[in-house]
Order: sequence, then structure tokens, then C-alpha cells
Amino acid sequence: MELQDQLETLAEQGLGVVAISYDSEEVLADFATRRGITFPLLSDDDSAVISDFGILNTVAEEGLGPNGDDPAVQADVARYVSVFGASQLIVGTPYPGTFMVNRNGEVTSRFFEEFYRERNTTTNVMLQLGVGLSPIAAVEGSTAHLDFTAYPSNSTVTVGTRFSLALEVEPGPNMHVYAPGAEEKGYRVIGFELDPTPLARIEPVDYPESEIYYFEPLDEYVPVYQEKFTLLQEVVMNGDADAERMMGEMDALTLTGTLQYQACDDAICFLPQSVPVSFTLDLELPDRQRALQ
Repeated sequence: MELQDQLETLAEQGLGVVAISYDSEEVLADFATRRGITFPLLSDDDSAVISDFGILNTVAEEGLGPNGDDPAVQADVARYVSVFGASQLIVGTPYPGTFMVNRNGEVTSRFFEEFYRERNTTTNVMLQLGVGLSPIAAVEGSTAHLDFTAYPSNSTVTVGTRFSLALEVEPGPNMHVYAPGAEEKGYRVIGFELDPTPLARIEPVDYPESEIYYFEPLDEYVPVYQEKFTLLQEVVMNGDADAERMMGEMDALTLTGTLQYQACDDAICFLPQSVPVSFTLDLELPDRQRALQ
């Protein structure tokens, strides 16, 4: 489990980990033993804490009620409870997500998904919060205009995993690359262009704040990056039954694409560039499917 693997790194950042679920103490103890979990797993089998935090999932009750055959109810059940039918419905579970809580018990951030099978990884949450973790499986490259390091937030993914491809870019001396908004003036904005895959949904690139640069030869102002910066490209593994079946027949997933950008110095604008980049990720079956095999 990724949380277990990141415990030491999280502790170095002053962060502790606790997981809470509807499962009984016996179920959690068995899970912890099988997966080598050492952080606290808390049983909330009466859903008291789940209700206090306002994340009690009531869709299962509706799916088991008198309106269970209503197409709208069935669509909600598939989205928020189970894609495997009514036999998999469990009343009292929460909408799954992650809370960040400070020392005063105050929630400072929360990460929840629209589909119950999607999960933010620990490293992805940290990247979103601006807490750098050690890169894994990094791809390093250099061109005449910049140096870059690209790496996935996670080297192993499963059904519904939400992770990021991080791109750390450092423009060369007196060099800049273009930020969103520069396309209005005909420049190519830096970014990933990932090839589509039937196993994942590719989200828009998350760009950091840029700066306005005055390009004297053309007397224009454009948004650019001149200092080292990081782009985050989120990818969400599909969580439907077909995707789970396909992933169960694979050992790894390779994502391919290109780093696209255009660079200029104080006098010359260079031609747009495309640099091939690829990432290979291990695929792991979810615990539910492991139990069925």
C-alpha cells in the first residue's frame, strides 16, 4: 500500500497517517496483516465519525429501497457505490477521500472524487499541496533551450488511481518558454501532449503562476517562465469493470507522449520543439480482485 511505503517520508514532513473505514476490527486486522500495514486503521462500524464529517454515503440505501429500479438511482449507485450490482451494496460506508488536518484538529485540505473507485495517491496529494517528494523513475533530458526532469508521482497504479506526471523545467540562461495566454500571440505554450489510452482519463495540465515578459524586438508583453518551474499532468486510471478486467491481464502500462514548447531568448524566437517522453508503470490488482482470484 502506498501510504505504508510513504510513512517515513511523510514523517519527515511532520505528517502522520490514520485510516478510518466502515470495516470491522477483524476485517481491518486481517487486511493489515496481509498488506503489512503499521499505521492505525480505525473501525467506524456504526458510521458515527463518518456521519460527523458529513461524508456518509446514502446512495446504497436508496439503491436497496423501493426506488432501486429507477434508472437515475441505478446510475447513482454505479457512480457512488458499486459498478458490480446490488449484491455488492454496503450501507453505512463513506464517500472515500482524504482529509488533511492540522495540530488543532482543523481540516486544512480535502481531496474527494466524483467516482467512488477513483483515489488520489499520497504522493499526488503532496504534489498538489506543493510538498516535494523524492522523484521515482525519472526521465532526464536536455535541449538547446532547457533542462527537464519528468517523473510519475507513482510507479505502481491500479483501478481508479489518480496520479500525476510531473515535469520540472529549467530554462537556459537568458531563455524563456511560454505560459498559458501566450498562444493568443501565436506562441506554443509548454506542456505535455499524452497519447490517449483506453485505460485512463487525461486531465488538463496544472500550470504554476507565470510572469509577464516584455519582448522588445516586437514591443509585446507575453506570459512566460524564466526560472525553474514544475508542471503537473494528472492522469486517472479508469475504474469501470471493463478497465479492471483489462488491467488484470497486464503487468504494466506505458504512457507515451511529447513535451511541447517554444523558447526565446532576448533577441531570437526559436522554432517550436517536440521531445518524446514515455513512462512505464506497474499495474497492481485491487484488493477486492486479489481476493477473487
